[in-house]
Amino acid sequence: MVASHRMEALMAGEQASIRVLAGVPAVHTSFYHRIRFLVGDPAALVEWNHADGTSQSLLIIRDIEMERARKSARADRVTCPADFTPANGLSGDRETATAQALAECLRQSGIEEVTCDRAFPLIFLHELHEAGIKVVYDPGLGTIERRSKDEQELEALREAQSDTEAAMEMACRLVATADVDVDGVLQRDGAALTSERVREAIDVFLLQRNYSNPGSIVAGGAQCADCHELGSGPLRTSETVIIDIFPRNRSTLYNGDCTRTVVHGDIPDEARKIHAIVKEAKQQAISTIRAGVTGESVHQATIDLITAHGYPVGPPPEAPANDFVGMVHGTGHGIGLDVHEPPLLDLKGPELVVGDVLTVEPGLYGRTVGGVRIEDMVAVTEDGCENFNRLPEELDWR
Repeated sequence: MVASHRMEALMAGEQASIRVLAGVPAVHTSFYHRIRFLVGDPAALVEWNHADGTSQSLLIIRDIEMERARKSARADRVTCPADFTPANGLSGDRETATAQALAECLRQSGIEEVTCDRAFPLIFLHELHEAGIKVVYDPGLGTIERRSKDEQELEALREAQSDTEAAMEMACRLVATADVDVDGVLQRDGAALTSERVREAIDVFLLQRNYSNPGSIVAGGAQCADCHELGSGPLRTSETVIIDIFPRNRSTLYNGDCTRTVVHGDIPDEARKIHAIVKEAKQQAISTIRAGVTGESVHQATIDLITAHGYPVGPPPEAPANDFVGMVHGTGHGIGLDVHEPPLLDLKGPELVVGDVLTVEPGLYGRTVGGVRIEDMVAVTEDGCENFNRLPEELDWR
């Protein structure tokens, strides 16, 4: 915590650029990333950035969270809305009161202009406008800082990906070692093995390891033609099953994201063919990644490989033929506190920086052949990348 006279000088309106983050840190991931303090109530952070490169910050947070925040939050001073009560008093609504207190804090400091991020809540914007404070939008605020992960973040992502891989191995083996009835439907414990049953097994596995898990993709056969189809109904032998798991660690808030494809029993020749191409495309993309290369260049490496084998890359035709097979999405995306965050490995993807953590997930999809996607997570380094994945890539998981 800074000395009191220093903060008094700041509050008196020293020349500085002022940045403000606001909202609920448990939801607003850029806010959480800045303060590294998990709380489910509205809060606001004022940060003074000085020409000499130094900065000071003030966190306005619910009164019962102040002691915990003073011990753990990355802020120089912690206060509560009551410390900045305007002349007309604070609202009985907690979020409104926090927004009013932020506006009063800035007004008392003589601040006439602040810079805010892309997720700045409208309720805070309204109160600042009411106080005559100009709000400047910076689309990079909070997102650029998050791209270059520090070692604490990298370790959290390694852990999340390792646990995701454990869930993936369980799920793929569940499919690969199932029994099969005379109609080709997979069976477990005397009942059909469905996408829903595999998804439930993944959910339970991850819940026991302290993860929240949105609906995993478990899509078989023709359902694989839609790369984001969750999957439903019985799974069948000799059909590709795409499994995509992307859970969030409840303690660190960092995400895993891994995709593998499994086939029970005999593997069709066309599935083998597109699987080999997707594996090669993933390796081609990963070998391209390093600091200074653009996300577009990485995606172009994938495009070059897949089109060289005769398959299209890009949005599918409006009415694709049954035998259409192609890659209909980008090569990957950034990952961290959000499962999808900048940068993209796609057309117009920006220059990569050291510490970017990315998924690399090429795929090929069609109604007849089914589909194959393989996804790893990598961290960008100066001269390449670190691959967090250790799982096999093959279709046979017996």
